[in-house]
Order: sequence, then structure tokens, then C-alpha cells
Amino acid sequence: MDTRTEEAVGLLEKLVATPSVSRDEARTGDLLHAFLAERGAAPERLHNNVWARSAGFDPARPTLLLNSHHDTVKPNGAYTRDPFAATVEGDRLYGLGSNDAGASGVSLLAAFLHFYDQKDLKYN
Repeated sequence: MDTRTEEAVGLLEKLVATPSVSRDEARTGDLLHAFLAERGAAPERLHNNVWARSAGFDPARPTLLLNSHHDTVKPNGAYTRDPFAATVEGDRLYGLGSNDAGASGVSLLAAFLHFYDQKDLKYN
């Protein structure tokens, strides 16, 4: 597993382990903000919304928005695993929010960081 993939899986594990029920997702907002800041991306935040712009952001260029949510629903009684334990079995990671929308959010962050400081892109 390469470093970026390890970082993404590690972030997903932290997100699963951090309760973030709708309207109470400040702690996962903190995680996402710190993750971006640790990688030099200068994140911004308003309430629980966290975002960052590419290093060479130019308002004259079209901008692509990579967007996801980071809250979850409450685990229900039929949940068969510890909802806040990120459990890896084979090539799958289980836990509340690991699929909706943890994996997609973490994947979007990985894509953003891949392009973050690349020069001469047609889009922000």
C-alpha cells in the first residue's frame, strides 16, 4: 500500500471511530481540518463545513468542487458490529459511515491532495 493510500485508510478509520451524528459533526470537522492543515493545504472552516483551495488557485480559471458530507445517521439496533470500530477484514473496512460517506469523502480528499500543488492545470 502506498503512502497516500495508507493516509486515506488511516483517516477513514479515524472518521469511523469519531461519532458524527447529523448536526453533531464538529469532531469530524476537526479531523478533516487537521488532516488538510498537516498537509499544508490551508483549510478554511465555517461551522462544520471544511474546505481548501488548490495552491495555485486562480479566480480566472474554472473551478471544480469536490464535495461530500461527513455526518452519519445514528446506529440502529440491528447494527451487528461496533459502529465506531473501524474493522478491516480482507480488503474491506467496516464501521458506521465507512461507506456513506466516509470512503467517498476520503477519496475526494486524496484526489484533491494529488492535484493540490500541480502547476498549469486548466481548472482549480
